[in-house]
Amino acid sequence: MATTNHELRVINGLIETTIDSVEGYRDAAQDVQNSTFRTMFERRASERQAAVAGLQAYVVLHGGKAEDSGTVLASAHRVFVDLRAALSKGDEAVVKEVERGEDHIKHKYEDALKDVELSPSARDTVDKAFASVRAGHDEMSRLKHGLEGLH
Repeated sequence: MATTNHELRVINGLIETTIDSVEGYRDAAQDVQNSTFRTMFERRASERQAAVAGLQAYVVLHGGKAEDSGTVLASAHRVFVDLRAALSKGDEAVVKEVERGEDHIKHKYEDALKDVELSPSARDTVDKAFASVRAGHDEMSRLKHGLEGLH
């Protein structure tokens, strides 16, 4: 099956969302006090950057122009998150925001994988990037629920 414009749009949309995730993890790493959380967020940012590179390579290989920036909506969201983090000044608040972002990106990937118009090679590329998303989502969910259990 030939690569379609639809397929490249889907993958470029995932690139934007995944770049948002990279930036979100980097922001979170700067906002937390706990060095263990900071290291975890920096590691996740690096993993997501590698996922972005894989998705971008697919788009370029198939004749498209790969996205290289996040979404406008995410920029607005980060400003709001930064404001809230500045007001709350707590690692738990940062973790909750990261976990909320993980829910968002996980749903984006799940929706893409349900797309019947994706070729097997596109689906494989998306699934490889989704491995990072799944692992990050699960880790942040456990972290958030663990922090909630401390109250």
